[in-house]
Amino acid sequence: MELNDIQKEAIQKWAAEGCSLSEIQKRLKEELEVSITYMDLRFLLLDLEVALRDKERVDVNLDISKAVPVADENSAPGSVSVTIDRVKKVGALLSGTVTFSDGVTAAWSLDQMGRLALEAGHPDYRPSDSDIQEFQMELQSMMQRGQF
Repeated sequence: MELNDIQKEAIQKWAAEGCSLSEIQKRLKEELEVSITYMDLRFLLLDLEVALRDKERVDVNLDISKAVPVADENSAPGSVSVTIDRVKKVGALLSGTVTFSDGVTAAWSLDQMGRLALEAGHPDYRPSDSDIQEFQMELQSMMQRGQF
């Protein structure tokens, strides 16, 4: 396919603007009434020595090792801390861990019947009633905010 100088300049301009191959192909068809296949356009760009420019990308690779943990406005020393697992346990709607005010960490899970199960490392461990209530309120708050 032979293109005139105006068409070649248009292709070079669009490539410099950051247009993709498919965008250039579409603009050729709509603005210059030139129908060209994707592969032919690719070869044409190689022949014209036109390099496609990548559009700016936002760097989403964050280094979480340097992140400072942010305390929740309700958290205080000795309070209950709740996390929700990214990958839930088998048979659970949600699962995660909870650290009670006495420092004991337990795994928790919520099943399809709405039953909440706690599995602490100590078989005889029983958290205080206020810790259980705070845990349930925090879990409910996280679920309402959609943090799972």
